[in-house]
Amino acid sequence: MVEFGGIHRQVIEAASTAPYLERGEERELARRWREEGDEEALHLLASSHIRLVLATARRFRHYKLPLADLVQEGSVGLLEAAARYEPARETRFSTYACWWIRAAIQDYVLRNWSIVRGGTSSAQKSLFFNLRRLRARLSHPTQDSRRIDLRTRIAAATGVTLNDVEIMETRLSTRDASLDAPLATTQSQSSPWRDDCLIDEAPLPDEIVSDAIDAERRADWLKRALALLSDRERLIIMARRLDEGEVTTLAAIGRRLGISKERVRQIENRALAKLKRALLSDRAEAFIAYA
Repeated sequence: MVEFGGIHRQVIEAASTAPYLERGEERELARRWREEGDEEALHLLASSHIRLVLATARRFRHYKLPLADLVQEGSVGLLEAAARYEPARETRFSTYACWWIRAAIQDYVLRNWSIVRGGTSSAQKSLFFNLRRLRARLSHPTQDSRRIDLRTRIAAATGVTLNDVEIMETRLSTRDASLDAPLATTQSQSSPWRDDCLIDEAPLPDEIVSDAIDAERRADWLKRALALLSDRERLIIMARRLDEGEVTTLAAIGRRLGISKERVRQIENRALAKLKRALLSDRAEAFIAYA
């Protein structure tokens, strides 16, 4: 069977040949379905408005979704309208049904346009479907370069935040890409996106926690080891080994303490030996405790 945009020719012919209903006819069909559950009346009421579904679905083709699926979702909306239509309100069925048809198609577009779900609130849905139109209406020919001001006016017109407008512009300007899609690296070699673009060089969470615990434990060991040194030994070690700035020379420390730089070297070596013994002792005790 021949198809147009995924829609069977039979559906198109049925829509084009369906009779137009007078006000009294559609009211009677709606009454029969509502009060008597007459499925034939429902079929006649729905089939006579299929052309309305087709016309509405075509307005959403620029979202690059299958037209046949749009028509199918619109048909669901049409049936929902038939179930809820109240003929006593003196409103034509087509006027009432167009809102349900459009709502069903819009809901389908929001669910399937991207694998990332967006537009959950009514304001965000309005922004999704009206952003391009609002940008064209609110932008002045002499103010095209004022992007931030334009976004602010769009946010005010739709009742969303400026951040929502920026995110929606990004979503509408890009499409989903497969992580398995090849990313050309050289003329003769390519690899998937996930291999070249999604590898995080940062440490894993467990590594971060482990490093933090180890750093805290080492700082505690060093603090206890430094407490075993004399004041002069501690001053020399701090100035020569632990200060984050420029390393203090032996001569400068000697002038500060009133001793020769050779004496400072001797005291430093002795203090380092004490620190080493203290740290090795702490590590041994920690190993026994955790074993």
